[in-house]
Amino acid sequence: MTTPGFRPTHVVPQHGMPAWEAPDPARPTVPLDALLPVQLVERLGDWARVLCANGWSAWVDGRHLVTVPQDPPLTGAPLTHAADPRPLLVRAEQTLARYRAAVEERMTGTLEGEAFQARTRGLRIGVVVDGESLWLYDTDRARWVYADGSRLNTYATDEAPRATADPGRDDGPRTAAPAPAAPGHPPTQVVTPDGA
Repeated sequence: MTTPGFRPTHVVPQHGMPAWEAPDPARPTVPLDALLPVQLVERLGDWARVLCANGWSAWVDGRHLVTVPQDPPLTGAPLTHAADPRPLLVRAEQTLARYRAAVEERMTGTLEGEAFQARTRGLRIGVVVDGESLWLYDTDRARWVYADGSRLNTYATDEAPRATADPGRDDGPRTAAPAPAAPGHPPTQVVTPDGA
């Protein structure tokens, strides 16, 4: 039986996903089935409280929910900061330019090995372009995002879901973590809904 007024905003990813009674990893509940339509009713950082068609609700890692397409925005409406891929593309270009300049100096002999390491320490970039598909690494939020030319969606993340100080704000950049002091930062891994 469908709850009156239920309108799905998202679906569960194709492999299902774990769910919790509260935004607390210590309180697991029944996992959600693959491709289950849900309605997002509350955000708390990366956590999302979703409502199912039968009225049951649970907390999930909201970064993995698949957005149900909505009516297109009005012509001329600006993209939100979180949805617009252009700022991340600009940062990727700037980081690549800084690295390229350091390589040029290293290759011409004007920059020694230790100076090269110091100049490039903390630089991180990740870009994959395959036709219309684009994957970018967002260093501020420690996540990979996918773009289809117009909008960004989280693809994979380095972190577990967490709450923010302001639960109403979840789409702005987070304070960047300090850059790693040396090589060896663990690689970003695709997070599977079942935690495997």
